[in-house]
Amino acid sequence: MNKHPQRQGLPARESTSTTPAEARKLAENLMDVMTTLLAVIERETELVRAGKIREAMASEARKSELSRRYVSVVTQLKASSKSLAESAPDLLSTLRRHHETFRAMLQINLTVLATAHAVSESIVRGVNSEVQRRNIPNTYTAAGRRVTVGPRHITPIAVSRSL
Repeated sequence: MNKHPQRQGLPARESTSTTPAEARKLAENLMDVMTTLLAVIERETELVRAGKIREAMASEARKSELSRRYVSVVTQLKASSKSLAESAPDLLSTLRRHHETFRAMLQINLTVLATAHAVSESIVRGVNSEVQRRNIPNTYTAAGRRVTVGPRHITPIAVSRSL
């Protein structure tokens, strides 16, 4: 047995790009990946905003594949950033602007997803409160105080995470 097995799912160490043509091709590849991933994320954001969670979840595999490609290309680009800065500074500045737009759209997507999560959690908590309220006996003690609830009166609720 191998004491330190190679981790699966992580990109292998990428070789650095030394020629200006390779660096330019890598930068263009990153812009293509970001554009494609951004289209998937924008569609997901639209669907979540519309409450179509099931449809939004359908793009998960595509989004994961594009995210892996993005990380791989960014790793390659970091390794060859010096070559790119020397050979095509205009392309590098365009790439940075495109990346800032990409990050802004990701932030919007994360905000929408966090809001959807908070709303769904609030709904589940509300349902739980209503279930618990209905299960608690509405009685009073001899001193006129409400009966404290014991664990036998609390009913757990089950939530299915599959849609």
